[in-house]
Parts: sequence; structure tokens; C-alpha cells
Amino acid sequence: MDPRDTPGYRLHRALSNLNSIDIEQLDDPDRQRIVEATTLLEQVGLLTRPGALEETDATVDS
Repeated sequence: MDPRDTPGYRLHRALSNLNSIDIEQLDDPDRQRIVEATTLLEQVGLLTRPGALEETDATVDS
């Protein structure tokens, strides 16, 4: 099975790519964008994993 066919593959790749960026070399607005994008992708990850919200006691704003 091709790993790109598994649920969450693109989400995982996007998070990996964002986490690999050296934000110390960016200016403040770009740093903020990276932090916001990472946070949003992590929230989507919580929504797409069954039972994840119950495990972490996290809340997601709608």
C-alpha cells in the first residue's frame, strides 16, 4: 500500500514541512504565519482522529 493513500498523509507532510523551517531566520510576520499554520493543522489533526479530543481534553473553537 502506498503511504500517500493513508488518511492524514498530507496533513502529516504539511506539519513536517512547517516544523522543519528555521523560524529564527524569518521576520516576525512570517514567524507568526508559521505558528498559526502549525496550530491550525494540529487542530485539524485532532478533528480527523477519532477519539482524539477525549484523549487530550482539548477543545476546538468553531
